[in-house]
Amino acid sequence: MGIADVELSAAEAKLQAWLDQGFHGEMDYMATHGTRRSRPAELIPGTVRIISVRLDYLPPDAADPHTILDDADTAYISRYALGRDYHKVLRNRLQKLAEKIGQEGGEHHFRVFTDSAPVLEVELASKSGLGWRGKHTLLLNRQHGSWFFLGEIYTDLLLPVDAPEANHCGTCQACIDICPTQAIVAPYSLDARRCISYLTIELKGSIPSELRPLMGNRIYGCDDCQLVCPWNRFAQTAALPDFAVRNGLDSARLVDLFAWSEAEFNERLAGSPIRRIGHERWLRNIAVALGNAPASIERDAALSMRLNHPSEMVREHVAWALSRQHTA
Repeated sequence: MGIADVELSAAEAKLQAWLDQGFHGEMDYMATHGTRRSRPAELIPGTVRIISVRLDYLPPDAADPHTILDDADTAYISRYALGRDYHKVLRNRLQKLAEKIGQEGGEHHFRVFTDSAPVLEVELASKSGLGWRGKHTLLLNRQHGSWFFLGEIYTDLLLPVDAPEANHCGTCQACIDICPTQAIVAPYSLDARRCISYLTIELKGSIPSELRPLMGNRIYGCDDCQLVCPWNRFAQTAALPDFAVRNGLDSARLVDLFAWSEAEFNERLAGSPIRRIGHERWLRNIAVALGNAPASIERDAALSMRLNHPSEMVREHVAWALSRQHTA
C-alpha cells in the first residue's frame, strides 16, 4: 500500500486530451463524471489523502496462457477473471483496513473503491509509490510486475505521503509491438476502441468486422501486453483462494462454452466478473473465436445451432463465423 495527496491537475489534462480523441469509445461514463475523477474531494467531500493498495491475482494453478493462446480449440479468458469477482473481495478487505485505521489512528471519514467509481486508479497508485505507469497504461511494480488489482481508500486523515517511483520501462516497447489490434497507439496511450478487453467486455453492440480476425480465441479480455512484459518475470501468484480457477475456465473448449444456455451461464458464472457481460455478449465473443479457428465439422455444427438465436447480434456474429468456416 501507499499514500498520496489529491493533486491530480496534470493527470486531469491528460485525461481530457484522451477523451477529446474519443479513445474511450462507448464508455460514456468516462466523460460524464467530469472532474470528479481527477478531483477526489469533489467525489468525496473532505478527502485529503488516498490510500492505494495492490493485491496479486495471478492464479497459481492456471494452465499456461501461451499454450491456450496457441490452441484454436480453447477459449482464452483474461487471468484476472478466472476466479471470484475481485470487486467484492477487494472491497471487503479495504473496508476492514479502513476500519482498522480508524481504530488505530483516530476516527476518520472514508470511502473505499475498487474499479467502482470515477477514480484515477493508476495515477493515484503511481503517485503513492506502488509502481509506475507502463507504456501499456497499466501499473508496473519492480517486485510484482502487473498481475494485480488496485483499490483505494479516500480519507480525511492528513497522513504522510509516499514518494512516487521512477519509470523503469526504458526503451522497451514490447507491449506496443505485441498488441493484436495495435490498440496502444503510442507509449502510455491506449485507444480503447481497438482494445480486445474493451471489445469483449465493454462494447455492447457488434464487434467491428475488421477487428474480429485479430482477436483469435480471446473471448473475455486480453493479456498479451502483460504476458510479454519483462517485469512480469517477477510477478507473484495470488495468495487468496478466491482467485483460484473456477469452472475450468483456464482451459475450456470453445464449443463447450458456446453450448451453455443462458441459465447455465448465469448459474456457472455466479460470483464471477464475467457474468456482467451477459449471455448474449458471451455468445457473440465465442462466435468470433470459433470463426477464427480452422474449419471443422464440430465447430460448424456448434455455430449452426445458434443461427436462429433470438438476438440479432448473436445471429450476425454466428453468420460471420460460419462464412469464415466455409471459406477456410
